[in-house]
Amino acid sequence: MAESLASAFRFCPCCGTKQLQSGQNPLSCPECEFAYYFSPVTAVGAIVTDEEDRVLFIRRAKDPGQGMLGLPGGFVDPGESLEQALVREIFEEAGLKATAMRYLTSEPNSYLYKGVEIAVTDMFFHAEVETFDTLEAIDGEATDFHLVKPTEKELSEMAFESNRLAMKFFLSR
Repeated sequence: MAESLASAFRFCPCCGTKQLQSGQNPLSCPECEFAYYFSPVTAVGAIVTDEEDRVLFIRRAKDPGQGMLGLPGGFVDPGESLEQALVREIFEEAGLKATAMRYLTSEPNSYLYKGVEIAVTDMFFHAEVETFDTLEAIDGEATDFHLVKPTEKELSEMAFESNRLAMKFFLSR
């Protein structure tokens, strides 16, 4: 069973005092008065298209959603802008160099990691790449790629609801 991130904190990260009220947001330490707010982490997703308006889907190599379809993307690292993270993720997952991007929409998401559910805010961009000739799984995140005009079939095979909603938004424009 998944546990919320707030419930997973059982000790104050500042002074180590045992938390009598874990699960509260913010986590407030009665000993040192440290307060920690459980805000969502940030992630990016790319809707990469070619000149024929086909969309690049990856087949996920890892859980969550192993074997299902996804969009190139991932968590934003500390010190990175959304745009820098998007360029990095597109390259890491597909070996492609992004040349342009335009913000589309955002969606809430959750990410289950080792039994702990982490709140995520996914921000989606429409991205262009130099060429698809270099398409290659580089970091083991993808097992396969699909460059297709999306249908309900692809949408039903997506690992994350946030990705599905972003695709629906993109297709409705």
